[in-house]
Amino acid sequence: MIKFGPSGNSESFYLEGYEHTEDAAHFVKARGLDCFEYSFGRGVRMTAEKARSIGAAFSREGVEISVHAPYFINFANPDDEMAEKSYGYVLDSAKMLRLLGGCRVVFHPAAQGKVSRGEAVSLAMDRLKILRDKIYENGLEALKFCPETMGKIAQIGTIEEVTAFCEIDPVFTPCVDFGHVNAREQGSLKTVRDFEERLEFMLSRLGYERMNNFHVHFSKIMYGAKGELRHLTFADDVFGPEFEPLAEALVRLKLEPYIVSESDGTQAEDAVTMKKMYEAALQAAPRA
Repeated sequence: MIKFGPSGNSESFYLEGYEHTEDAAHFVKARGLDCFEYSFGRGVRMTAEKARSIGAAFSREGVEISVHAPYFINFANPDDEMAEKSYGYVLDSAKMLRLLGGCRVVFHPAAQGKVSRGEAVSLAMDRLKILRDKIYENGLEALKFCPETMGKIAQIGTIEEVTAFCEIDPVFTPCVDFGHVNAREQGSLKTVRDFEERLEFMLSRLGYERMNNFHVHFSKIMYGAKGELRHLTFADDVFGPEFEPLAEALVRLKLEPYIVSESDGTQAEDAVTMKKMYEAALQAAPRA
């Protein structure tokens, strides 16, 4: 079933007097939301005891939790020692996720660096095959590992690249950040068809079973000539993308992803808005 929720705690969470991640479970559930993404962006520093405490709170509320692995992962780094660190960041995130009771780890695949794009993609592909082996060796194959589409042109993570990474093995599920796609493609996502074309490409390569519950990040993002600049809120009326056409595309294609709002400070509120937009699109769809 489709799920909506925030990435981290919105400004309103703290304004209402909440402090701890355990509180986020009730905060999210009370708004009619279904999921929450915890970020290990600057490192996996959570204790096992804290992870179990957070996991118990989310289990009680029936809210699914996912995690974002550290931001400095780069599987195209030519330095093998740095690549080993990237494996560790993903695996450590997954082990902590298991204690949290979740099943999805999102990670940034790579940056191009000083080599050609083809070389960077090829190296990332080889490294992700090694990551796959390590996932199985560590008994983590029941989890979903989600390479993310990226917003800066110098980053590895186009729709096509992420799809190819996910073709390596079923342990990989795509994370499509539509704000990132729109930013790196200079405002390409405007119509229902724009979203459908990208989703149909992924469906053609990965199949419906792999894509039905794929992972989504969504926010409006300011961009420049080199792609993403910064995340915005739904109040912005200059940069996109808008969620309504994606909602309609998801209904038409009968896809039910896990949708995480990454708006800047209003992620819980904008997640609620997205859920309402999706429900309206569902209601308006012709009955089979």
